[in-house]
Amino acid sequence: MHSKVFSATTLGIDSHLVEVEADLSMGLIRFDIVGLPDKAITESSKRILAALKNSGIKIPERSITINLAPANLKKQNVLFDVPISVCILQAAKLLNITQKFLKETLFLGELALDGGIRPVRGVLSVAHGMLKTNKKRLIIPKQNCEEASLIKDIEIIGVESIIELVGYLRGQKTIEPTKSTFDTLTAKLRDNSLDFDQVKGQFTAKRALQIAAAGMHNILFIGPPGAGKTMLAKRFATILPEMTFDEIIETTKVYSIAGRLDNKSLVTNRPFRAPHHTISSAGLVGGGTNPRPGEISLANKGVLFLDELAEFKRPTLEVLRQPMEGKSVLISRANYALEYPAEFLLVAALNPCPCGYYGDRSGKCTCTKKQITNYFSKLSGPLLDRIDIHVNVSAVEYDDINNKKLIGKSSAQLKVEVDNAVEIQQRRNLKNAFMSAQDVEKYCNLSSDAESLLKKAFEKLNLSMRGYHKILKIARTIADLEVSEFIDKKHVREAIMYRTLDRNSVV
Repeated sequence: MHSKVFSATTLGIDSHLVEVEADLSMGLIRFDIVGLPDKAITESSKRILAALKNSGIKIPERSITINLAPANLKKQNVLFDVPISVCILQAAKLLNITQKFLKETLFLGELALDGGIRPVRGVLSVAHGMLKTNKKRLIIPKQNCEEASLIKDIEIIGVESIIELVGYLRGQKTIEPTKSTFDTLTAKLRDNSLDFDQVKGQFTAKRALQIAAAGMHNILFIGPPGAGKTMLAKRFATILPEMTFDEIIETTKVYSIAGRLDNKSLVTNRPFRAPHHTISSAGLVGGGTNPRPGEISLANKGVLFLDELAEFKRPTLEVLRQPMEGKSVLISRANYALEYPAEFLLVAALNPCPCGYYGDRSGKCTCTKKQITNYFSKLSGPLLDRIDIHVNVSAVEYDDINNKKLIGKSSAQLKVEVDNAVEIQQRRNLKNAFMSAQDVEKYCNLSSDAESLLKKAFEKLNLSMRGYHKILKIARTIADLEVSEFIDKKHVREAIMYRTLDRNSVV
């Protein structure tokens, strides 16, 4: 007796169709699963037999062989308990589902020993991947339905137990498909508890963050403890552009694969991730025995905030260099490679010295030159070169704290200007921070005064080619904020001001 149903597995954030075949034959009673399954799938035989027994479903005592095809594709996680169960029951003639129904349907789910069906990770990736196939129906755990219903034009059937599923497949029970919730979910409002009008003073830092948001530029704050670096960073997401549909899908898929959706079914606000400086390289970029997305992928389309940057281990920081350029991370294993998206906007903060008060007006710094050199030695030149904007953040004066005139613009006001600049970039079909050398030549049109100033800066600051392009990209964003087609001298001057670590004199 033989049968076949369809399921799927995930590699990275993409799904791959899997054919689940069952063969029931006479012989010694045994249960074998082949087709490159991982340990969790191999153990599913005991879960399935116990779940069917405890649900009152008796299957013939046969030798059971399950094949997960294609055999060269690694299968992982507990997605296959439900499809394997359905396949066995169909082979045993206990369901008699039509072949047309089976060809149009995908099954996913983990079984509990009492026959309940538990939620699984990666359902959104599977549902999204079904758009490229001729599958029309997805039968999944009920708790995953809201997540999957984001994808339109697919019939989503949610079940809570194997008994309910069997009743549905036998035509004895009707289950209404879950309605698409895309329109209501994408209308969720962002968190309004944080606002830039809560930050007194720090106009240069706020302006730098606005430029960073408008052009998707990485930014570094340098300043003493208590100056407001963390406070500014936490409010950064409030001025970022709203997420597009494709960005919502991609980011939610990452969280679904990582099992981080919790009670949320959709990531509609740009993520803000702030890992501690003790994090490992695998925790930051992803990996492990069973690879999982790291913090840079969880920050995809959002903000990765690295506070106390110089306290991170140098090898941990160095693994950021490739993802910051390529906007993705490739995790290779012996038999396969996974690619996770990592298009994050880096906001980093550090003190100017180990004690934190070098150059501060208080004069409290006690660090030696050697200590300061060692402190910054963890930050390599290539890494700092990938950070577009460097800003000094000074401590706020007492008189500024109660001065209402120093509140400045709110997040809503800053965001309006950011959105206008982003709209200009959308017409060019690229973000300023991601411009290639050819794009810089095409879109960074300088006035004669601006070109003279930039040449002087290149010679004085001994800029690398990357640093030179960074200044041009920042200047392009500043011009976009002012709705200026050409980059003028004032735009270049301000862009140079935001390259603190390059400057050794005021231009």
